[in-house]
Amino acid sequence: MSDIKIHFLGTSSAIPTRERGLSCTIIQYENELLIFDCGEGAQRAAITSGIGLSKDTSIFVSHMHGDHVVGLLGLLQSMAMQNRKKPVFVFGPKGIVEFVQLNQRLLNFGLTYPVYGKVVRRGVVFDSKRLRYRVLAEKSQHSTLSYAYLFQEKDKPGRFKPQSALKLGVPEGPLWSKLQDGQTVRSPKTKKKVRPSQVLGPSRPGKKIGISGDTRPNNTLARFFRASDVIVFDSTYGDDHAESAKQNMHSTAREAAKLARNARTKQLILTHFSARYRDVGELVKQAREVFPNTLAASDNLVYDVTSMKVRDLP
Repeated sequence: MSDIKIHFLGTSSAIPTRERGLSCTIIQYENELLIFDCGEGAQRAAITSGIGLSKDTSIFVSHMHGDHVVGLLGLLQSMAMQNRKKPVFVFGPKGIVEFVQLNQRLLNFGLTYPVYGKVVRRGVVFDSKRLRYRVLAEKSQHSTLSYAYLFQEKDKPGRFKPQSALKLGVPEGPLWSKLQDGQTVRSPKTKKKVRPSQVLGPSRPGKKIGISGDTRPNNTLARFFRASDVIVFDSTYGDDHAESAKQNMHSTAREAAKLARNARTKQLILTHFSARYRDVGELVKQAREVFPNTLAASDNLVYDVTSMKVRDLP
């Protein structure tokens, strides 16, 4: 079973608070890091959380607002200071490549590893055939060009049936591994071909995680996130500032819950809270009136997608 965790490093909107840093969410899949947005102080938050910066890393920026992208520079520098050699992949809207290149030149800092940048468009952004997942993008509804992202683990093979393999003349060993990887093999005993479908149960759907970025809720995103295991959604405001949410192109907690219900997700995690809400309990209450399976993100919270539970901090 794959190991998938969501680390919340920054959960405040626009202005950091004593308790919350600026936007940064990390999906840890096996030994890879997928970083969504890099608000100021992202590298310190990663170090504080015990997340090693030497892992295979891809960074996905939702939009070019400072509280979502300024921390990218410090994160890249911190990786270089640790003498990183592995490449880093950076994805984002138009301007992301120039942002990195210009600041690297102005600040005169070098890197010990290659950085590959790519401008995002709707559809598949990144496809990792090695670890069997992909990341897709969809335009969100914000005050500037902005994207939501969907992490999608590819369907996993069904459970292996050892007795079926033995009956078909395939002994335990390397041939079992090939069958589990989807390869057809030839039985050493019968000389007949044995297909994976003969020894595997029904395929198992992979996990899906939606990351909204800053946005108004809409039907496009509900369809994009449909049947996700987890949706991490913009919940900048409560009911008391519903008009501000509309004017500033954000969402309320209740609106996030309505989208989660329409998308038929299993778990909604609220984030990107306005600094005016030191206690977000009321926002969670409002969301749960619509979608009961809701919780609020906090800095350093770790959610285990494999078990669908909040992981206790060490």
